[in-house]
Amino acid sequence: MPHIRLIEIAEATGALAEEYAAAMERAGKVFNIVKAMCLNPRVLNRSMALYQAIMFGPSPLSRAERELLAVVVSNANDCHY
Repeated sequence: MPHIRLIEIAEATGALAEEYAAAMERAGKVFNIVKAMCLNPRVLNRSMALYQAIMFGPSPLSRAERELLAVVVSNANDCHY
C-alpha cells in the first residue's frame, strides 16, 4: 500500500489551512481524499472547484442523478469515496 504524507488540520498553515477551513464549512470535517492533496494546496483548490462545478453547476442531470453516478463509479472502482 502506498504511503501519502497527510497534513492534519492542526498542522495546516496558510493556503492549506484555508482549504481545510472551507472543507470544514462544507462537510463538518476534512475527508482523507482532501488531505491526500494537502502537499499542493493549489491543486487541492482547483480539485474542489472542479468538484463544485460538476456537482452543483448547471447540468441536465439532477443533484440526485449526479450523486448516483458518483456512487456507481466509486463502487466500480472499489473506492470508499
